[in-house]
Amino acid sequence: MDIESVCIIGGSGFVGGAIAEQATFRGLRVRVVTRSAPRARRLLVLPTVELMVANPNDERELERCLDDMDAAINLVGILAPSGRSTLRSAHVELPRKITHACRNSGVRHLLHMSALAASPTGPSEYLRTKAEGEAEVRKAAGEPEWTIFRPSVIFGEGDRFLNMFATLVKLFPVIPLGGAQAKFQPVWVEDVARAFVDALGSPRAFGQAYDLCGPRVYTLEALVRFVADTLDRKRAIVELPPTLASLQAFALEMLPGKLMTRDNLRSMSVPNVCSGNFPDFGFEPAPLEAVAPAYLRGVDSRSRYDRYRHYAGR
Repeated sequence: MDIESVCIIGGSGFVGGAIAEQATFRGLRVRVVTRSAPRARRLLVLPTVELMVANPNDERELERCLDDMDAAINLVGILAPSGRSTLRSAHVELPRKITHACRNSGVRHLLHMSALAASPTGPSEYLRTKAEGEAEVRKAAGEPEWTIFRPSVIFGEGDRFLNMFATLVKLFPVIPLGGAQAKFQPVWVEDVARAFVDALGSPRAFGQAYDLCGPRVYTLEALVRFVADTLDRKRAIVELPPTLASLQAFALEMLPGKLMTRDNLRSMSVPNVCSGNFPDFGFEPAPLEAVAPAYLRGVDSRSRYDRYRHYAGR
């Protein structure tokens, strides 16, 4: 299937920017749908990117965004309710609307971002709604063709995961940590973006759901220690028992920005790891240790060089 244009819904964020950059690198025409033009303005330096300000929850606006597009990528996801957005509206109702709008607009391939460990019987509302969203995409039954991606936690320059711990490590000598033994298999944002772009229009990706993980499994405690060691800070990490972890999550979800919620803590009770190897897209995922130190230490130029080398296969 020849794909010349792609619409990225939720494209102004961390993952969307990486996908837009790689899609442009491949010569595709990219339309980024955003609610806020200033948030996505940095993407205008990419030569084939068009910004469209719209509310994707409005079905008429959604069809306008998808008009004359060969493919669509849905990256919308939230970890906690915010404003009018609930986990159900973002993860279930919006994928349903996008699937219908793709069919009505003649979009031929829909790529959908889900989450590792998504399950109808998952321990958290986040994982259950992500599974329901997958079910809505699968209902397309080839009209359009669909592909689902389920990444573990995503790291990279500008991430909100390792950078959050970097901030805490810089500010506090002691880090009280709920869910310290939760398991993750972090994957580089550039590898996630490359998998999405490689899958565009590929018949072998139609009707497939891919788990995306990096090469190594870590506990949450090990990740925080990695960040502290990278920044040359000696920090005491105190593992909180379940009751105190829940109290910590409750306190944090009351604060602006909701760094952690009790629902997030319940998600962490399920290992966020892959059961098999990275899908065969013709490359191996980068290890955390090869990428994260550069941006955690603020060496942005080196981080960019790593990305360019990755594009070139070096």
